[in-house]
Amino acid sequence: MSPRLLSMAEVTEKIYALLEPLLDGTDIFIVNIKVKPVNNIKVYLDADTGFSIDKCTAVNRKLYAQIDVEQMFPDGDFSLEVSSPGVDEPLLQLRQYKKNIGRTVTVTDNDDTEKTGILKEVTDEHILLEIKGKKTKDTMILAEVPFSNIKKTVVQVIF
Repeated sequence: MSPRLLSMAEVTEKIYALLEPLLDGTDIFIVNIKVKPVNNIKVYLDADTGFSIDKCTAVNRKLYAQIDVEQMFPDGDFSLEVSSPGVDEPLLQLRQYKKNIGRTVTVTDNDDTEKTGILKEVTDEHILLEIKGKKTKDTMILAEVPFSNIKKTVVQVIF
């Protein structure tokens, strides 16, 4: 009898379960895991002190070996990609918000209104943005935005 194929939700749960012990004791955290029907697993990680290529490679090798040992896919028919989220990806985790304090972000509210400013503070309930006033450029406005009103937040890359 051949092993039962796992659903994408089951694969995602299993990957979380395998990954969490590998990250224990490090500053690396899970941002997101996506599984495509062709057994392509994409793991997005970040770290409080930056997610280097060395950290990425180490996690990839350990996780790949764990998936292989668990025999989650018949004949080893899967691919694994481990990376940090791209610079244009929205922030998803509280730790990502905290890591980006002091950076310029654009926040889209649930009503699709955008605010761009410097992320000054992050609590469990809200973020605090410092926004330039419209009338005079020297005026700064502090805007408290509850997480419940945030559709997405994207860090702005400033050159």
